Amino acid sequence: MHESLMVLQAAIPVYLVVLLGGLLRRCGVLRPKMDRVLMLLAVYVFYPCLILDKMLVAEVLRDPVVLWSSAGAGFGFIVIGALLSYLLAPLIGLKIGSGRRTFAVSAGLQNYGFIAIPLVAYLYPGNDDVMAILFTHNLGVEFAVWTVLLMLLSGMARPSWRVFLKGPILAVIAGIVMMQTGSEKYVPGTILDLFSKVGVCAVPLSLLLVGTAMYDLIGKMKFDWKLGAGAVLARLALIPVLMLVCAKYLPLSIELKQVLVIQAALPSGMFPIVLSRHYGGRTDIAITAVVATTIASLLTMPLVIAFGKFWVGV
Repeated sequence: MHESLMVLQAAIPVYLVVLLGGLLRRCGVLRPKMDRVLMLLAVYVFYPCLILDKMLVAEVLRDPVVLWSSAGAGFGFIVIGALLSYLLAPLIGLKIGSGRRTFAVSAGLQNYGFIAIPLVAYLYPGNDDVMAILFTHNLGVEFAVWTVLLMLLSGMARPSWRVFLKGPILAVIAGIVMMQTGSEKYVPGTILDLFSKVGVCAVPLSLLLVGTAMYDLIGKMKFDWKLGAGAVLARLALIPVLMLVCAKYLPLSIELKQVLVIQAALPSGMFPIVLSRHYGGRTDIAITAVVATTIASLLTMPLVIAFGKFWVGV
């Protein structure tokens, strides 16, 4: 019970900042025309600084086995989660052409960054190794999103290499290269201090933008309870069981096990909403999955993380 309350205590501030974003949108402080500029700041300035701040002091990244297993786990669990969701979709009446692929992408992809980062920071304060492994894990997730999930949603034979030229991906790759070669010691202390001071802006700004997006979407659609229940079943029950079993029994580093316990409990990510708009998916299905799993995760997330930490032993 104490562990559940601790996780809930970590999660509540995250959701309060999201709620604040919605409130600021309603009051006209954060207007829609501001979203693009703020998102560009987050993606190309704040997140790269946060990533490099944590990665350039993480000695665990010098181990190639830890490095590749972390990125591989990020990639593999997204692909497996999308596959499980794809197989579940017909049971709730979804077929190809009526939203099956959108459901698979939406339920298969968790909110691996915006919510995971503050949870890791709160549950493992001062542990830069866990945060660095989280970013390396998320690199694998990004590759899965822009390859397998994009091809599944759009029917494209292969993705463009340009989709990988994003700030966080480039920052993670740069951090890995520097830690593997030992060149991080040549980065001036003033630059590292800059990364630290600028990087702290990434998470709160991103959470505010999640809140504005949720405010814009809720109320503009008819909620499908059957679809929402299916997303909750896939994202918050079936996939967490698989991830926790793998975290317990696979020979993974302690830091990666800690990351997987948190990732297992997260609701659907919001990015499939954007993907579905641009690549011919069903946006209403993506929105339903996000809303349903986000609300349900308020109850399930503390329980899953608390149980996972106890059962996996991290």
